[in-house]
Amino acid sequence: MTMPPSSAPGPSGRAQLGSPIDTDGPRASLYSPEFAADPHGAYREMRKRYGSLVPVDLAPGVPATLVVGYYTALRIFNDEDHFPADPRIWQQDIPTGCPVLPMMQWRPNALRNAGNEHIRYRQTNTAGLDKVDPYWLHDTVAQIATPLINSFCTAGSADLVRGYAFPLAFAVLNAMLGCPAEIAQQAATGMAAIFEGVDADRGNKMLVGALLELTQLKRAEPGDDVTTRMVQHSSGLSDTEMVHQLATLYGAGIEPQQNLIVNTLLLILTDERFGSEVLGGSLSTRDALDEVLFTDPPMANFCISFPRQPILIDDIWLPAHQPVVISMAACNNDPEISVDQHSGNRSHLAWGAGPHVCPASSMAYMIAQDAIDQLLDALPEIRLAGSLSDLTWRPGPFHRALTALPVVFPPAPPLPEV
Repeated sequence: MTMPPSSAPGPSGRAQLGSPIDTDGPRASLYSPEFAADPHGAYREMRKRYGSLVPVDLAPGVPATLVVGYYTALRIFNDEDHFPADPRIWQQDIPTGCPVLPMMQWRPNALRNAGNEHIRYRQTNTAGLDKVDPYWLHDTVAQIATPLINSFCTAGSADLVRGYAFPLAFAVLNAMLGCPAEIAQQAATGMAAIFEGVDADRGNKMLVGALLELTQLKRAEPGDDVTTRMVQHSSGLSDTEMVHQLATLYGAGIEPQQNLIVNTLLLILTDERFGSEVLGGSLSTRDALDEVLFTDPPMANFCISFPRQPILIDDIWLPAHQPVVISMAACNNDPEISVDQHSGNRSHLAWGAGPHVCPASSMAYMIAQDAIDQLLDALPEIRLAGSLSDLTWRPGPFHRALTALPVVFPPAPPLPEV
């Protein structure tokens, strides 16, 4: 099947492209500081110019198609036959030092496979996650949150990214996985390098080494934890396969969880619809979480697929084996479906959709809600330090993440630790 060449602008006035990958025109940069500073303005401009499918660069020299139309995204999410998640043909032409390769490369896990292999890996993951006791999880968040709050409550100020959200998400995930502190620290350092795209190849090796050690530990010394349940699952995953399931859990359980907590706290602290009412009790933290999952989801652009062959979508030819990235942030705010009231509305795409929908969304909700409630209960007069315009967002094609969230509050005595 041959794709047609790029065509002239269509009757809508938008640029009509034969292929978003091969366009001669500029591609939007998803990795620039300018995009990080105002992604929603960029999404509006993309939609106006290109429609639902946009030519972008994920890193220098790494083109992709970004999906900004809600219904187009749903079609792709639910068509694994034409849009599998396997990148192996694509990555043959990508240099090993590419900063986004560790986030996108093939691994023997549920995220980067299709068909029977995807089912096998996903069943192993869900078997490990489904038996996490929600009461245990609630207590674990409280036990971890209290000493973190105590570490800054007497000072009257804090950075809620490094001082609270990151260490909380990190510690909760490690408790779920049964991961000892020394292994966990090595895994976190490696994962941070992968997300930041700085020395990502070394970070990838560091992560793999830590998770291999955790896998072998749980084979020798099983416990009541997610890792043990996955190791003992009837699918019989090898050490290598286990490493990559755990890498997926680390990728999903730290950075996105941290961003969900921080982005929701930012909304509560700066938006009158939520701040005064949440702290006053008429709106719940869950309402604020719903709003953030629509407007600023923690993974803004992800859920990557690689078409098996050229395919026509929305009058645009998508080439074979080239990345198609779903912009959950842009799709959620598509004017075709956008609504003013997000409370209780679960139609957003923040967790993905279709065969690869996140299997741990209810746990992520619970962890974020409990973490936020613990903080607001302890420091009810907390407020943003400085102005909203002082905040900066970390550049990167995938995440929606603040560099810091500085807050101030009246100094408070330490909480009794559980």
